[in-house]
Amino acid sequence: QASKMSLKVQTSNITNKNDPKSINSRVFIGNLNTAVVKKSDVETIFSKYGRVVGCSVHKGYAFVQYSNERHARAAVLGENGRVLAGQSL
Repeated sequence: QASKMSLKVQTSNITNKNDPKSINSRVFIGNLNTAVVKKSDVETIFSKYGRVVGCSVHKGYAFVQYSNERHARAAVLGENGRVLAGQSL
């Protein structure tokens, strides 16, 4: 039996690089219900704004690293205040 290979590229867990260029393309997501929302959910939601190169989920918050600053700004504008799993981001 042949199984279809997934084309989804696994994003890195690294979002805390000290490269000054990457800081402006990193998005902090606070007030995140991490009991319900998983890393894959965060990636799915935030990948509609651009290429997510890193995602790290912690207790109550997450970081998403984009390939460029324009995508990060669009994500902040689009998701700030969104209610996800009963909490306003």
